[in-house]
Amino acid sequence: MRKPAGLILCMMLVLSLFLAACSNGDKIETDGKKSSNNGQATENTEPVDGGDLVMGYSGSPTMFNSMYSDDTASGDVEDLIFDRLVGSNKEDFTPNTDELAESVEESEDGLTYTVKLKEGIKFHDGEDLTADDVVFTYNIPLNEDYDGPRKSYFEALKSIEKVDDLTIKFHMKKVDAQFHTVGLSFGILPEHILKDVPVSELGEHEFNTKNPIGTGPFKFVEWKDGEYLKVEAFEDYYQGRPHLDSISMKFVPDANAMLTQLQNRDIDFWAGVPPSDIDTIKSFQDDIGIKIEEGLALSYTFFAGNLRNDLFKDKEVRQAITHAIDRETIVNEIMEGYGEVAHVPESPLSWAYNENVPHFDYDPEKAKKMLTDAGWKPGSDGILEKDGKKFSFEVKTNQGNKVREDIVVLLQEQLKEVGIEAKPKVVEFSSLIADVDPGVWNFDAVVLGWGLGTDPDPSGLFHTKEIEKGLNFIGYSNPALDKLMEQQLQEKDRDKRKKLIGQIQTNLAEDQPYTFLYYPIEFRAMPTELEGYEFHAKEVIYKPQQWWLNK
Repeated sequence: MRKPAGLILCMMLVLSLFLAACSNGDKIETDGKKSSNNGQATENTEPVDGGDLVMGYSGSPTMFNSMYSDDTASGDVEDLIFDRLVGSNKEDFTPNTDELAESVEESEDGLTYTVKLKEGIKFHDGEDLTADDVVFTYNIPLNEDYDGPRKSYFEALKSIEKVDDLTIKFHMKKVDAQFHTVGLSFGILPEHILKDVPVSELGEHEFNTKNPIGTGPFKFVEWKDGEYLKVEAFEDYYQGRPHLDSISMKFVPDANAMLTQLQNRDIDFWAGVPPSDIDTIKSFQDDIGIKIEEGLALSYTFFAGNLRNDLFKDKEVRQAITHAIDRETIVNEIMEGYGEVAHVPESPLSWAYNENVPHFDYDPEKAKKMLTDAGWKPGSDGILEKDGKKFSFEVKTNQGNKVREDIVVLLQEQLKEVGIEAKPKVVEFSSLIADVDPGVWNFDAVVLGWGLGTDPDPSGLFHTKEIEKGLNFIGYSNPALDKLMEQQLQEKDRDKRKKLIGQIQTNLAEDQPYTFLYYPIEFRAMPTELEGYEFHAKEVIYKPQQWWLNK
């Protein structure tokens, strides 16, 4: 799941949250900038215009409207088509004014944000961007008919006021520590196109899939679901025309096919390359002109049961499941060492990361005892039983992610050792996203990943209020933690807030709503001639207007 806070399912929670379809790593520097480039030396020192870049994706997007989407593929498309009020620095993820906002001023009491827009910004249809578009966009989640997954990001927002054509004031009901970083990072929508669409119908409107129009560096051309999507350079982009003529996204759900297409240069760029394919790519990268960039991703991968299912309601049982899973083997063998075991729902890259939390290390004998203590006894076939119910469930993950496909097989083997039957089921990514959608919840358990937001607020995934319509699709609820999550959002002092978030992480580690599997190092394969690309731990599509092909 994907952006401001995370269902990048690798469902990259990640814009907000996005569930993400990604992969992972350890043996290298994790500053997000290291690259392997054995191709020819570049000749041009100044950018040149022209060319099409073909990017390979294992999962197809679902829509192009950040108020409603919750997956990374959609988020990456949105990063091409739409600009936000604020972006994030790649070094420390603090907000910047590299996008639509000329300036953002926060009042001393934290209850007013004054945003000044840059001049001369146009939508792709030639209409000017004004404060009216910002007011329109941010009134959507405040509307009682809004049914998207982002409502909680705006609970502290009282109203939006147009001061003049380029100035907007955001009035808050209460302090919201994540608002500047996350709340102001949604794509701005065109009022002149959508103003007459009822909010109750906006999530299903054809604008989101057939003709999205934003102010971003690239314009939507066409999308053939499951096959490809194409965008082209926006000539009147306020930062100057992008250097590339177009970017195409090709959807290839099979990882072996993706590798073949990269080797044949049917695709040029592959983010989230599985660690098992790195050596293979390095063996032919010089011949085809490919380089690899790598860095710790702002994400984590997890196993989670549906807590509406009696199998997973007992905290001690969830702890036992974690004890039964050898996460070191996942990192060292499936990830080939490119990663580290995770214990909390936050990346080591974050200023709020707390490493001093309870650990439930691999210990199958302890897992067996805990399950016995919880009332589970082996049946005639060796599978645990309690009150006439077998400890048997289906665990879903997404097709095309070789790491996750291998993980669910390993889980099947390791959980069997403690008497649990986990039956792997690999499905297409968009189908899996639909299965975990609010109100659907068509799963027993999943292996997925969150692409985290640049702010460490965990409430988007774990607060009780996020169960019915938000991203808390497993149905986790802890009222005491709800209060802590609300408290940290009203704390402006970073050190004090870090302490509160650290306590939340400690309690989440104890509760084990997820088995936190690993933090990945991400590999991105791209053309040797691609210049201007900057590795951002959260965003694959980062400043695409600067990319150019040095041919």
